[in-house]
Amino acid sequence: MYIYNHPNWPHFEWNNAKLLPLLSYVRNRQGKLIGKMGALGFELQNEANLEILTLDITKSTEIEGEFLDKEQVRSSIARRLGLDIPGLVHAERNVDGIVDLMLDATKNYDKELTKERLFSWHAALFPTGQSGMYKIITGGWRDDSTGPMQVVSGALGKEKIHYQAPPAAQLENEMRIFIDWFNLEQENDLVLKSAIAHLWFVTLHPFEDGNGRMARALSDMLLARSDEQSYRFYSMSTQIQKERNSYYDILEKTQQGDLDITNWLEWYLNCLLHAIENSEKILEKIMIKHSFWAENSQVTLNERQRKILNMLMDDFEGVLNTSKWAKIGKCSQDTALRDIQDLMKKGILVKSRQGGRSTNYELNIAPKAR
Repeated sequence: MYIYNHPNWPHFEWNNAKLLPLLSYVRNRQGKLIGKMGALGFELQNEANLEILTLDITKSTEIEGEFLDKEQVRSSIARRLGLDIPGLVHAERNVDGIVDLMLDATKNYDKELTKERLFSWHAALFPTGQSGMYKIITGGWRDDSTGPMQVVSGALGKEKIHYQAPPAAQLENEMRIFIDWFNLEQENDLVLKSAIAHLWFVTLHPFEDGNGRMARALSDMLLARSDEQSYRFYSMSTQIQKERNSYYDILEKTQQGDLDITNWLEWYLNCLLHAIENSEKILEKIMIKHSFWAENSQVTLNERQRKILNMLMDDFEGVLNTSKWAKIGKCSQDTALRDIQDLMKKGILVKSRQGGRSTNYELNIAPKAR
């Protein structure tokens, strides 16, 4: 028996006394983060918004096993926000589509949700009308023509059904009730409402594919309402991706339980708290990067140097040596060494203290950052 089979569906219940202390703490941390960012300049706010949105979109697709090119996502967002960012690359249609979806959800957070808006989001998510090699219904509810909508894992012949969504014939009415609630319900705190909307939408699973990404976009839309601004300074999808196993586990347990969703709401609030905490680390990194480029604005650097320095201040994997520099910069080892030696003379790079077969290098920004 799934949660939507209960006679009182979709009248969810939860233990307010258990959730209130955690909700209050999350709201407090949320407010402090927004206040901190509001005190920064316009340029830094745009940098932070661009970084968080890029993470949010790439990680939301990773949860579903799809990996987007981060630079394409970043470039697509920058163009749509009108940001003057050097080195933008061409973005594929599917990248532009999910960026359009997310920006509409967060920039237009105060606009009414409609069936047509959801359909346009879904069509943007699958611009070719296909999911991988398979043609799907886009811009319309699923029709169950190939059987009931199920979440399944395991090898062929040994499949495990984790969840089966309501029949397609019920979707028109079910989604009308959901959309009315989304637009009109005002009694619940907006953070709690974002958690309920997320669970409710993925439980209905109204589309053939993309339901998780759509649910997370709706969550972000309500979180933007709770922040009362379109700038995104924390990423719920990034944190869900980190806690992916527990995310699917709590969804499965909740969807096979009764209408008391206290455990789901508690999980969601803790996940949001972790997202805010991790965003503070991301924002600190952005501020260090901003300070670095401000201090070195008059230093002459070539494009390879700028590219790799930016990578070192983001999520650079492993150590930096001449071989890796040559590979990333698409140049010879001799050119890589000249680039590195030039940066060492300018006090930007230093030899790493870490041992190894080859000489490694790292940024000399720790003293300035403090």
